[in-house]
Amino acid sequence: MSESNETKPNNYFIEVSGAGIPEIDGLFVPSTAPPAKSESGTVSSPGYWNGKMAWDRADGKSDRSPALSYSNSYRAWRICRLDGHLAYEITCEDEMPPVDREWNVYKKGVAPAPKVVIHESDPRQSDRKPNVVFVLGGPGTGKGTMCELAETQLGWMHLSIGELLRAEQEAGGPNAAAIEERLAAGKLAPNEIAVSLLKNAMDKAMCTNRQTNFLLDGFPRSLPNLDAWYELFGKETELPKMLYLECPFEVLQERILGRANFTGRADDNVESIKLRYETFKTETLPIVELFRSNNKCVEIDTSQDRQVVYELIKANLADQTDGIHAAKPLTEKSEMLLGLRPFPKKKI
Repeated sequence: MSESNETKPNNYFIEVSGAGIPEIDGLFVPSTAPPAKSESGTVSSPGYWNGKMAWDRADGKSDRSPALSYSNSYRAWRICRLDGHLAYEITCEDEMPPVDREWNVYKKGVAPAPKVVIHESDPRQSDRKPNVVFVLGGPGTGKGTMCELAETQLGWMHLSIGELLRAEQEAGGPNAAAIEERLAAGKLAPNEIAVSLLKNAMDKAMCTNRQTNFLLDGFPRSLPNLDAWYELFGKETELPKMLYLECPFEVLQERILGRANFTGRADDNVESIKLRYETFKTETLPIVELFRSNNKCVEIDTSQDRQVVYELIKANLADQTDGIHAAKPLTEKSEMLLGLRPFPKKKI
């Protein structure tokens, strides 16, 4: 691409991780090297190489090693070292480095192939702030279903603290044993772990797809949770709105036992349900009372029909919901979640 004033500024940042090589497990920033000809004779311009965006150049003159750029000769995105050895590549003609396919390990690369994430802004300098709504309720009140509907239909991002904790547990990281022990006993996960998982998930979403609307499913579950929230966002931060989903215990127990055959969750049993409900009353209801006293709590009875509950959720999120999302018809997934059509039967 010839250097010209019409060149779109390269404001994207690429994160490459999981390759097992320290110099690759980090952010790539747009190249600032002066214009030069590539192997195919194309003249570069700042932030571009071979007519596509580039994160450093693959000609031995990049700002760091390795360089991530596109090769016209090989029709491939490549992660190269300054010594000329190709580490990873993926053959395609995509305008941006692919994030949905596995890259190939080549020459001095190390398996497994890296994971690539594209950021629309530098995550280290993000000034975007999350718009958060807390969603609380006892086990089985439908928090997950309603948040999933809001994500599918209204464009909000659903972050379930329970799902984040289970994912961390299954990943076998340093916090896995502590999480497993607490969840099996029907207790809350360690405060610092829960908050850090939420913050990391929100930061990533704001940097990669410009998302700012978040439903935090199951947070804050305790006063220490809220204290940790304020430590991250500041005591002067306005208290977020809370949607409190309530339902009689008998209905909750019936729902949870009914889903146990499908979820495979270890805590979907009578004994654990009682423990979780008692924990909810002891540690989480004081949070609800706090939000009530600040006129920040919207209470919704989820023993009603799911369509009625969803319309109440939708109405309470309307002020921050993009009109395009709010006006679109129900998707097939949403109709299934609302009980308007059956879920497809699993093949035996």
